[in-house]
Amino acid sequence: MKMTQETPGTMNSTKEALLYMAFELSNTKWKLAFSDGNKTRQVTIGAGNLTRFQAELENAKKRFKLNKDVRVVSCYEAGRDGFWLHRYLASMGLDNLVVDSSSIEVNRRRRRAKTDRIDAGKLLRMLMRYHGGEKKLWAIVRIPSIEDEDARNLGRELDVLKKERTMHRSRIKGLLIQQGLRVNNPSKKKFLEELASLRTWDGKGVPTDLEARLEMEYERLQMVESQISTLEKEKKERLKEPNTESLRKVNQLLLLRGIGSVSSWNFVMELHSPGLVRLLFTGNR
Repeated sequence: MKMTQETPGTMNSTKEALLYMAFELSNTKWKLAFSDGNKTRQVTIGAGNLTRFQAELENAKKRFKLNKDVRVVSCYEAGRDGFWLHRYLASMGLDNLVVDSSSIEVNRRRRRAKTDRIDAGKLLRMLMRYHGGEKKLWAIVRIPSIEDEDARNLGRELDVLKKERTMHRSRIKGLLIQQGLRVNNPSKKKFLEELASLRTWDGKGVPTDLEARLEMEYERLQMVESQISTLEKEKKERLKEPNTESLRKVNQLLLLRGIGSVSSWNFVMELHSPGLVRLLFTGNR
């Protein structure tokens, strides 16, 4: 699908020739919107098709009669695709922005659903306004280094596993409550022994199929418990001999009163503000 239309020439408020480009990213397709500040053009390509993307980029330069080395500025919304696309665009010499979706202005009379993505045309217009001087138009996401982004995985996987542990525990308790039975801690090693000794209101044991289901749920719970234990040990080992600046900052935060291991890890790995540790230390004096 290709589309060309006129836009107000006042959008390009500088004399420097620019090619504006905005992405609307989805699972199967990418919509690309281009503009030289006067005319716009939109094309659709397959998601992740970088060869086709490069071809459409060069085609846009020709259609707008721009030099091959014209400065290209681009943007896309932060989301599932993460930062790999930003790094790819930067490697091509493009000036790309990753935009915080929640900071994009919305028509108050026609609010969009949180799951709806801003269309490429609107992103393109906002990109031109941003480069025209409206710097507070939206919030730009800070791009972490590959190493910093990778370091987040340990903490995030721990969070996922802990939520999964809660789910398994709740399911076991819920299944037993349906029979008028209760256990305090489904995670304990002697749970299966306790399960075999439980009796319903009429003195009978747990029904056979339900008991089998509870045993399988307990096995899944134990596997999650084991993975949590392994990751928590790994986390402690890394902090014993910190070999990165981020790990050293986590240890610094652990020296403060009222900040535990989880909070200190998340403050550094997730927020990763250069002045964060200094600010927290100053505030605790």
